[in-house]
Amino acid sequence: MRVVIDTNVFVGACIGVGASNAVIRACLQHRVVPLMGEALLAEFEDLLGREALFARSRLDAAERSTLFDTFLALCEWTRIYFLWRPNLPDEADNHLIELAVAGAADVIVTRNLRDLRGAELRFTSLRALSPEDFLKEL
Repeated sequence: MRVVIDTNVFVGACIGVGASNAVIRACLQHRVVPLMGEALLAEFEDLLGREALFARSRLDAAERSTLFDTFLALCEWTRIYFLWRPNLPDEADNHLIELAVAGAADVIVTRNLRDLRGAELRFTSLRALSPEDFLKEL
C-alpha cells in the first residue's frame, strides 16, 4: 500500500502518540510504502528544526534525526508534475494531495482530516484517514 504520511503523524510518533507510533512502525517494517516529495521534505525539515514543538518528545534531537533519516530512506521519491489548484481551504496542504496523486497513493495519513476532506477536487481512489482509522485497515 502506498501512503503519504503527514508531518503531524511523524511529530506524534516522536512525542509518543500510540497510533502515530504504529503508523511509522508500519513504514519501518515495510508494510506500507511512504511517498516523499520536495514540498513534504521541506515541511519535515522545517518542523524537525522547531525544538519547542518537541518539548514533550521522548526522543532527543539526535534520535529524531536518526528516525527521520531511516524513515526517509524507506520513502519512494515522487516528482510532482501537475499542481491541482485551487483545491484545499489551506493552501499549505495542497502538496499532500498532489504528492498522493502523483505517486498513486491509496491513503493520506493525517490528523488534519477537516481540511483534507474539504477539497474542491475529488480523487475517488484517494482517502484521507486518521492514524487510528488507517491502522484498522492495515
